[in-house]
Amino acid sequence: MLWAVVGAVVASGAWAAGVFLIGGKGDSADLRGYAAPSNMCSSVDYSSFKDEYPQGDSSPTHSSLKDKALDESYCSLSLKKTGSSYADAYLSVQVDLHQKTDPGPEFTATWKNYGDSHSGYDVNPVKGIGDEAYLVSQDTTSGSSSGSRYATLAVRDGWVTYTMSYSAYLTSYDRDKTPPALTDVSDWLKTDTKATLRQLKG
Repeated sequence: MLWAVVGAVVASGAWAAGVFLIGGKGDSADLRGYAAPSNMCSSVDYSSFKDEYPQGDSSPTHSSLKDKALDESYCSLSLKKTGSSYADAYLSVQVDLHQKTDPGPEFTATWKNYGDSHSGYDVNPVKGIGDEAYLVSQDTTSGSSSGSRYATLAVRDGWVTYTMSYSAYLTSYDRDKTPPALTDVSDWLKTDTKATLRQLKG
């Protein structure tokens, strides 16, 4: 019977160690107080872009999902310069609250290695926003009359993921205008992401 007692003790110890290693939380989602609003367009802060694009979008697109596994909220905005009849650029924002599964490993794999699976993109880690964040950008306008400028800031904070994406196309701009430099766009994304995440925490 001694071997049975020893086996039970070892099994109990392994179980206890397992609980300790995962923090004793079981399936508890680490959402850190964030909420996914029904209308993301009313919650997103994009004030950094408004000097460049002062005209508001009268009909932004938004959607949301509420499920026991995932809460999601999305917004797409048209950005217009003064006097523009049509969009000069686009901004999209999405927040996902993962209720059942830790998104950490997949988030890192997707964004840290984005340049490996998408040719021509620059990927840079960003400090000071969430647990981890990556800035992904691409500029194809050099020496071209078409081309585009694109940047996405992707953030993970606990089991919450967030993206804010900007895109502009030279064909959408008047001939005497050009999209802002990606260095400026990157700063705006960082500033407005921080402000929006604060609002999503209420």
